[in-house]
Amino acid sequence: MVDPDMTNSILSLSRFPMRRSTALFLAVFTVPALGLATGFAGPLAARSPDASGAVVALDDPTIVAIFDAANTADIETGGLAVKRGHSKEVRDFGAMLVRDHTGVRQLGRDLAAKLKVTPTPPADDTGARDHAAAMKRLGAVSSAEFDHAFLQHEVAYHKAVIDAVTTTLLPAIKNADVKALVVKVAPAFQAHMLAAQQLDDKLAKVK
Repeated sequence: MVDPDMTNSILSLSRFPMRRSTALFLAVFTVPALGLATGFAGPLAARSPDASGAVVALDDPTIVAIFDAANTADIETGGLAVKRGHSKEVRDFGAMLVRDHTGVRQLGRDLAAKLKVTPTPPADDTGARDHAAAMKRLGAVSSAEFDHAFLQHEVAYHKAVIDAVTTTLLPAIKNADVKALVVKVAPAFQAHMLAAQQLDDKLAKVK
C-alpha cells in the first residue's frame, strides 16, 4: 500500500495551511461546478469509444497515464510562471507547482513500475492538445497580464482535476494501490487551487 505518511508530505509541500482531514474531505468528496473544459474533457470521459466505435470503460493503465499527464501539464505551466511571472509571488508559486507535481508524478511512476503497469493514454486523448493551446495562450499574454491569466488558469485546471478524480477516476480504479495513491495526493490539488485563488485576490488588491 501507499506510504501512510505521504499525505503529510504532500500537504507540507503545498505550503497551504489546511487541516489534513478537511483537505482530504474537500478534495475527494466535493464536486466543483466547473465542467471539464480545461483539457480533461476528452481523456476523462467515464466511457469512451475505441477504434471500432465500441464504448469501453477506463482501465487502470489508462488512469495511471491520465494521472501522469495531469501532473506533467502543471509542471510545465508552473515552469512557464517561473519564467514569465510578473510578481515574485507568482514566480514562487510556479516553482512550488513544479516541485510538488514532480514529486507526485514520481510517486505515480514508481507505483506503476512496482505494479508492472504500463501507462496507456486513452485513444481519444485531447488533453495534450488542450494543454498545448493553454501554454500558447499563456505565453502570448503580456507580462502585466500574465499573473492573473496564469492564476485563473490554475484555479480552473485544479477544479477540473478534482472534478475528474471525484466523478470519474476513483469510481473507475480497480487496483487498491492505485486508488490509495490518488486519494492520498488529492489534498495537494485542492490546496493548489485555493492558494491560486487567494494569491490572485491578493494581487488584485495591490494594483
